[in-house]
Amino acid sequence: MDLTDDAALAEATSSLDRLDVLVHSAGVAGLGSVAESPAAVWRHNFEVNTVAVVELTRLLLPALRAARGHVVFLNSGQGLSARAGWGPYAASKFALRACADVLRAEEESRGVRVTTVYPGRTDTEMQEAVIAHEGGSYTPEDYLRPESVAAAVHAAVTAGPDAHLTELTLRPRPR
Repeated sequence: MDLTDDAALAEATSSLDRLDVLVHSAGVAGLGSVAESPAAVWRHNFEVNTVAVVELTRLLLPALRAARGHVVFLNSGQGLSARAGWGPYAASKFALRACADVLRAEEESRGVRVTTVYPGRTDTEMQEAVIAHEGGSYTPEDYLRPESVAAAVHAAVTAGPDAHLTELTLRPRPR
């Protein structure tokens, strides 16, 4: 579904009364420098990577609260340290980091856990496009496997009831 379609999100979530885990893993990577990136690129990054995530979370908060659930934000290393040429994407990921921190502060007392996972470069189609944008050659073995990122999410979600993994950072191991 189109995550930027507020009405569709509301309709898709309206029947959920309990939700144990919500993993935000959709995203776009509109790259470019500040000088070369028009407002439309910035808006699209923020709409998909930040605003849609917050709206979906807002709609599902009652169900998450009922289950004392867990929200996982798959962010990016660019949400921790921005690089030249990554302006729109990095800014949206820094904003996502702030949203997760705010949600954690607001909902922890209600039993909702919030984890942000910051994976480094991961072997995905999005990464292939990023490498092409950068003019590099793509070698899948140089990147995290999606299964490794999924294992980190699983570890956060299945941590004991006394544990709250708030942030996890993953990087590819050097070959």
